[in-house]
Amino acid sequence: MNTPADPPATATRPAEMAYAVAGDLAVVREFIRTESEALGLPRLRADLLTVAVSELATNTLQHTDGGGRVLLWADDGRIHCDVIDSGTPPAFGRAMPAADQPRGRGLAIVERICDEVSISVHPDGTAISLTMLL
Repeated sequence: MNTPADPPATATRPAEMAYAVAGDLAVVREFIRTESEALGLPRLRADLLTVAVSELATNTLQHTDGGGRVLLWADDGRIHCDVIDSGTPPAFGRAMPAADQPRGRGLAIVERICDEVSISVHPDGTAISLTMLL
């Protein structure tokens, strides 16, 4: 079984990027948008994946002591994206917070944007795996 740090041998165009400060988020967003489109994800879906990764990367920077990294590749008609950081696994299955709540929508948004979301413990911390169908 592959770990989030080990895309399968059949993966198309695996790419990785590290981020550590809030200023990196624009670079992370551009990386996800550009790479996922190069893998065949239509622009609208690439934009959705970019929003999902941005939400997770923002959480990394707000709730952990360090940065994180993002892995992206295609395999079997899907785009896979792992966001890995030193944080503890978040709870998914969230209801969307009320409109008057200033925080707490990020993970609920991620779940609604992506075709699949899963969490695994990784040697470096937590890996949240996002999947978008091509």
